[in-house]
Amino acid sequence: MSKIKSLDDLRKMKEKLQASVHLRENGERCDQLVQIRVAMATCGIAAGGKEVLNCLVDQLDRRNIEAVVTQTGCMGYCYAEPTIEVTLPGSDPVVFGEVDTEKAAEIVDRYVVKGELLPGIIPVNYEVVDND
Repeated sequence: MSKIKSLDDLRKMKEKLQASVHLRENGERCDQLVQIRVAMATCGIAAGGKEVLNCLVDQLDRRNIEAVVTQTGCMGYCYAEPTIEVTLPGSDPVVFGEVDTEKAAEIVDRYVVKGELLPGIIPVNYEVVDND
């Protein structure tokens, strides 16, 4: 973290932090936006989840992509931490495992922006049961 040497430095820091908070708390219309959940239970944090979350927020901000980025607890994939769940508008969620900052940037570039699937998806191993 750099030292604040002037009022202008403080303003720049404030703007950057506000943009980051906006990306993480844009929940009013989340069904219309890209949603990313980062697993931040003990195993996720220990594996680098915080760095992945910060990278995702930075990548989305750089590309001016409106999204909701949130922390979640354990997703049950401890063997594949850090894990993230990405939901594009109108699509089912996709869970990616073993996500480091490089892979997080690739997920934003290829999956979020271009809609391309890429390696590292954790397959769904359950079915939803309707009560209809």
